Amino acid sequence: MGKTYYDPADLRKFGEITEWSEELGEKFFDYYGKVFEEGALSAREKSLIALAVSHVVQCPYCIDAYTKDGLERGIEKEEMMEAVHVGAAIKGGASLVHGVQMMNKVKKLSM
Repeated sequence: MGKTYYDPADLRKFGEITEWSEELGEKFFDYYGKVFEEGALSAREKSLIALAVSHVVQCPYCIDAYTKDGLERGIEKEEMMEAVHVGAAIKGGASLVHGVQMMNKVKKLSM
């Protein structure tokens, strides 16, 4: 199979993002690390959320990372797929609810 636009090897280079903006890169990684610490939500729960969001924002690097992370945390494949469906349902609902704006505009323009 040919090379794809998203090279899985690039995920390992994510830490290099600080090279061209060290201060902001470090601030991001500090924040990122804090977000995924144990808190009101467990690291396992956060991993499932991250997996669902990864699918909604369609980030192949994140999907790879949080699939691996989830497996390492003992998350079952059925739990992962259910989380993906939750994300898809929210994304679908968010798209559809914006239909109300279209309906309002049609009604206004049709007067």
